[in-house]
Amino acid sequence: MAEKTSVAGAAQLVDAPAARPGRLLELTVADLALIDRLDLALGAGFNVITGETGAGKSLLIEALGLALGARADSSFVRHGAEAARVTARMERAGGDLICGREVHVNGRSSARLDGEAVSAARLAEVAGPLVEIHGQHDQQQLLDERRQRDLLDGFGGLEPQRAAVRLAVEAWRTNEAALQELALEPREFVRRLELAEHEAAEIDAARLRAGEAAEIRARLGAAQHGEAIALGAAAIEEALVGERADGAGSAVRDGVGVALRAAHEVARFDGRFEGLAERLAGLDAEAEDIAAEARNLAELLDHDPAATTALEERLSLIFALERRYGDDEAAVLAHGQRMAAEAIRLRDLEGERERRLGDVAALLDEVGRTATILSAARTEAADRLAHEVGQALDALGFAGTQFRVAVVRRPVEGAGASVEVAGDPVHFDPTGIDDVIFRFAPNQGEPARPLARIASGGELSRVALAIKEVLAAVDATPTLVFDEIDTGIGGRSADPVGRSLWTLARRHQVLCVTHLPQIAAHADVHFRISKRQRDGRTVTQAERLEPAARLTELALMLGGESVEHGPDGGAAARAGAEQLLARAAAWRATLGPALRQPAGVG
Repeated sequence: MAEKTSVAGAAQLVDAPAARPGRLLELTVADLALIDRLDLALGAGFNVITGETGAGKSLLIEALGLALGARADSSFVRHGAEAARVTARMERAGGDLICGREVHVNGRSSARLDGEAVSAARLAEVAGPLVEIHGQHDQQQLLDERRQRDLLDGFGGLEPQRAAVRLAVEAWRTNEAALQELALEPREFVRRLELAEHEAAEIDAARLRAGEAAEIRARLGAAQHGEAIALGAAAIEEALVGERADGAGSAVRDGVGVALRAAHEVARFDGRFEGLAERLAGLDAEAEDIAAEARNLAELLDHDPAATTALEERLSLIFALERRYGDDEAAVLAHGQRMAAEAIRLRDLEGERERRLGDVAALLDEVGRTATILSAARTEAADRLAHEVGQALDALGFAGTQFRVAVVRRPVEGAGASVEVAGDPVHFDPTGIDDVIFRFAPNQGEPARPLARIASGGELSRVALAIKEVLAAVDATPTLVFDEIDTGIGGRSADPVGRSLWTLARRHQVLCVTHLPQIAAHADVHFRISKRQRDGRTVTQAERLEPAARLTELALMLGGESVEHGPDGGAAARAGAEQLLARAAAWRATLGPALRQPAGVG
């Protein structure tokens, strides 16, 4: 039954869309923990990584996380090295995407995208959506009912309905916040109104102008040096247009006059001097203008002590207003406008409160309407999700189990926002009015209970895989990485898990770290991670296995040291490995050529 269901599930991939670009092509790691240098060229479809415990399989997942912008830790740096370096090359339309990360022993880290320095946050923003890493922590997240609700909504494509609820709740909350602000005590209302009116009136009465203080400071500065300025202005006028003691006129005006007459005389014989004559005539007029302006500026000086005192008082007023209301005149004027508007609002406070109270019912009706639509859509999607996950679990060796998705409206208990739906009060928030609970009965005849209360580690791994397989059709992530997906899974359950991962790899590139040969036998590409001694140091190396080496690796996973050191060379383990590969090939053969093509090929 399990095999039949798997084939049926895989048959749904006939009309699968073309694989999206973005898969992981290559991972290069240097000086990270046990890894001195390692290059991993990944293939399309289902990639597995195997190797002895402690060889560094999960280190590769850590390295990939760094390349995707994960938090850096200086403890990652290999002893004796200055920095750990990771580079991930990903497929992208128009050229590959190169993501790089360096982590230094001093704790500093750097990130690069296509050779350009970026922040780790920017690296995560660009590269993060291309790879999704699933580990034990992610499986534990599956026990969170909030995560379960998000998964159901993602499966059902319910983001538009959720957005409608979110907007309705935000509108209601905005109105409630305004009502809270409007609910003032009478004395507080009077205090705030008087303050707003006083400040607006004080600023209005001052009749400020932007830049006025600077002008006054300049005039006061000039007034302090009035005598020197007057003498200087008189000297300018005297030099330019004043009469000399002998009554012959100023030296400047006389000199220009002599030059002007000479230029006119010469111009009679050479027309080129006409221009010089015009310029000299201009000099005469310019000297007159400069002398007149110097005289006028000197006359404008505030010689009156009363006028100077008035300027000082005006400047003091401006400074006092700026200390209370803003850094300059423009800021003070803006504050006055705000206070005038606040006074108008406060005078209409009761009217606004009545209007907003009148809006409450309509806003709650909109919350109830949109939440009811979302709840109904969730209920319909829950039935489909439960059915499809049940089929996937059947294929994973859970025949006779039950998987249910309960959509339960939140009853009103204690304080909190509530709305009436179908005659019953229910709590609501921006996610709607529902709690979503995944229920699971691993044994036939037992009632389904919340996933958090019933699933063992191995059961949880398979449930998580089943859900991920079902969600694959709506998941846009090109590459899925599974670290320790086989935790708690025995050999009997491992073959269905391998089939499920292989099926998932028809839509996505899948990278899986595993210690189970039954899973590894289904791989499109198989890597072995091993440790060896070099120059007195332990180093990790990776090898992409060809068929013969792959058979040996599977045999080692089955028979351990007997394969290399046993009297028969591990013949039984090798036979078992051959059987695993043959069984995986026979299962794939039942699916037809179109379904055997991994994601990213063809």
